[in-house]
Amino acid sequence: MLYSLPVPLASISVQQHVPLAPYTTFGIGGPARFFCSITSEDQLLEAVRFARHQQLELFTLGGGSNLLVSDSGFNGLVLRIAIGSVETASLTPVPSGSHIDFHVPAGMDWNDFVEHICQQGISGIECLAGIPGSVGGTPVQNVGAYGQEVAQTIHAVRALDLETLAFVTLPRAACGFSYRHSIFNSTHRNRYIVTQVTFRFNQNAAPHLAYADLIRHFATQIAAGHPPAPIDIYHAVREIRHSKGMLLVPGEQHCRSAGSFFKNPVVPASALDHIAAALSIDPAAIPHWPAGHESIKLPAAWLLEHAGFPKGFTLQPDSQAGISSRHTLALINRGHATAADIVHLRDHILAAVQQRFGITLQQEPVQLGS
Repeated sequence: MLYSLPVPLASISVQQHVPLAPYTTFGIGGPARFFCSITSEDQLLEAVRFARHQQLELFTLGGGSNLLVSDSGFNGLVLRIAIGSVETASLTPVPSGSHIDFHVPAGMDWNDFVEHICQQGISGIECLAGIPGSVGGTPVQNVGAYGQEVAQTIHAVRALDLETLAFVTLPRAACGFSYRHSIFNSTHRNRYIVTQVTFRFNQNAAPHLAYADLIRHFATQIAAGHPPAPIDIYHAVREIRHSKGMLLVPGEQHCRSAGSFFKNPVVPASALDHIAAALSIDPAAIPHWPAGHESIKLPAAWLLEHAGFPKGFTLQPDSQAGISSRHTLALINRGHATAADIVHLRDHILAAVQQRFGITLQQEPVQLGS
């Protein structure tokens, strides 16, 4: 149903009571009070002005892959960013010395862009294959996997500044990137709406092989003196993600998730002793990585498993929310889960990990609505 608008809208159509579940990889969530699909910067500006005229809260929706929508939905205006979402054919590389730039619209499918780059023999994002969502969402979370982060290739981010209603270009240094972190999800949350991301690739860069699963996958090929090309790594990463239930495949239940639900915690190095004591094991047996001065990063999946939450876990046999049978960090919609079901399971896990190890895990997906 179209909303009877009190202000003239030249190029956008605002709908009411649009279910949000179909726009999320979880397949969960109530309706948006107002909903608008945005295909240009002009439309974005017009929609924002409409929201301000109506005193509506705004939410920017990309691919819906890192999102948990409440059962009551969202009592504001959801802007689905579909700028340039059709195909990759319009991507024109811009040479810059030994580097090459791509100006990529925010609505483009992320995996399509990764495949496009890898097919050209360019390295830099090959390990980020199979991550669901759109290009515009990648700088917000600084998405990463298998030893790569998107921040390593982002050169600039173009966005609408909601404080000034002007479009600005933020260089990488201004984006405040760190592990799963940027100004867009922290200090400047809700200030910017990303419309384009400029990626810069070193044309001489070698493919990235640092993750154990990838090294094992290509061991024979490397031993024979034939290192994999970016497109080879692209396909291998998708295969590995699929084996772990982290690749969206229509019809596969374990894929109805928001990806990794908990961030790998960064804690003081002294936490190793506490965890070791709780499990009666040697601290050296606990997997971890350096994370700055006297800090370490722990694998959240390992913590869950050792707190009593293995793959396939459910609170009850008939629970609609559970842990994926393929990946401990993926909370899944087993059929007809509600947001409340997911939250109940989440809280159960958080409490157990906190009680057992003294570590507070952080949720990775954005939560929309109350």
